[in-house]
Amino acid sequence: MKLITGNSNRPLGEAISAYLDLPLTQANIKRFSDMEVFVEIMDNIRGEDVFFIQSTSYPANDNLMELLIAMDALKRGSARRITAVIPYFGYARQDRKTGGRTPISAKLVADLITASGADRVLTMELHAGQIQGFFNIPVDNLIVAPVFVPQIKTKFAGEDLCIVSPDVGGVVRARALAKRLDSDLAIIDKRRERAGESEVMHVIGDVKGKVCLLVDDIVDSGGTLCNAAQALKDQGAKKVYAYVVHGVLSGEAVARISASPLEKLVITDSILATETMRSSPAIEVLTVAPLIGEAIRRTSEERSISALFR
Repeated sequence: MKLITGNSNRPLGEAISAYLDLPLTQANIKRFSDMEVFVEIMDNIRGEDVFFIQSTSYPANDNLMELLIAMDALKRGSARRITAVIPYFGYARQDRKTGGRTPISAKLVADLITASGADRVLTMELHAGQIQGFFNIPVDNLIVAPVFVPQIKTKFAGEDLCIVSPDVGGVVRARALAKRLDSDLAIIDKRRERAGESEVMHVIGDVKGKVCLLVDDIVDSGGTLCNAAQALKDQGAKKVYAYVVHGVLSGEAVARISASPLEKLVITDSILATETMRSSPAIEVLTVAPLIGEAIRRTSEERSISALFR
């Protein structure tokens, strides 16, 4: 087995390498003067089971091209099997036509990854589960519960918890976490007037006097979470925390969250945290390296991955 990491999140790649006790195979990944991507694998990979780790986070297009070109380099280097390990799958929010003459970019990206030479994909908490069907190769979509649940049980032992979905689309994710924690479930009913803005309408469920945990897959501008937290406080919630898998946190999101009623936002390191995020007392980062590392090990050894989540 060979493990290679791109430039989108090198610390996570190194942490996965440490978990597996497997040194990273060196790759020369650079840009020409016009910003074209060049990838050269610095070790023999012929006949090897290769895992290339790359999130398609900001800058999304650069990191996506780096992933695609690396796949091609691995294919032409005669790797036996190539697995694209994509902790954060960018473009996943464009998973359907939202209006006339709009793209389904998630499907396009899936086609590009397949055409570039990937034999399978290992990703985590896709924005929409049906994106797995956009691929004609095997896709393992990891869930983050094994990372969040132990921390929640330790931190909130003895508290009256309520898991909250910030919108109707996230109910399945929130319900699954609530079942694992044996806690109550609530839903925020909101209406989005325009892209990037959200208006919270009302809370479905009893949250009075409870510690509420907002659960979502992606936090971008932070507007939805902040509005949801305020709505929960208005309904008598004791405290409000947020557990979100992918911390995109663009623009003024960190400042917005710091000024909100949220006690803390907990995210994972699927996306490389900026210095602003690392220095903010309102944000805590949990690592997914052991989860992804174990999934990589089981894939290489042809063992069950779903057994991780029972």
